[in-house]
This record gives sequence, C-alpha cells and structure tokens, in this order.
Amino acid sequence: MSLSEILLWRILRQRPNGLKFRRQHPAGLYAADFYCHEARLIVDIDGEAQDRGDRPERDAERDAWFRARGIATLRVPATVMLKTPDDVLTAILHATELPQ
Repeated sequence: MSLSEILLWRILRQRPNGLKFRRQHPAGLYAADFYCHEARLIVDIDGEAQDRGDRPERDAERDAWFRARGIATLRVPATVMLKTPDDVLTAILHATELPQ
C-alpha cells in the first residue's frame, strides 16, 4: 500500500460511524482499495499514474462495472489524502449517507 492508502486505512479500520471497510477487496476482475459492503461504497486512492495512458478509460470501465452492480466509487487523489485526511473522511462519511 502507498503512504496515502496506509493513512486512510488507519482511519477506516477504526470503523467510523460503525462502518466496516475491507482493504484490497476483490470483485470480479477488479480489486477495490477499500470497500464498505453496508454502504455499497468503494473508496479508491488515485496516484498520479491514474491520469496517464489508458488508465482513465480503464478506471471508467471499472467504475461502470461496479455501478451496474449498485456499488458507488469515490475516487480520492493521493495528494488530497496526504494533505487533508479529515476532509477525506468527511467526504467518505457523506457518501455513505447518500442513497446508492
């Protein structure tokens, strides 16, 4: 795991709002950085490589695959996680409250 993933995992494993997250959760041909089954939410930390080559298209296909199964994806830039982890947690908790 990258530093930003490690920092987020330290927060998520404390079960914020009672939500249980799994890390590196496999699903079909994919693996989610973090997954909360109860909220049907994936949280992915995106590094700078996510913007290169065919990654944007592959990520869009992956997100559509999950969306078709009723699972939302929240993408968090690694730099944001490193600079404002409290804001990231707030965004995650907000996303878990929205109807999926």
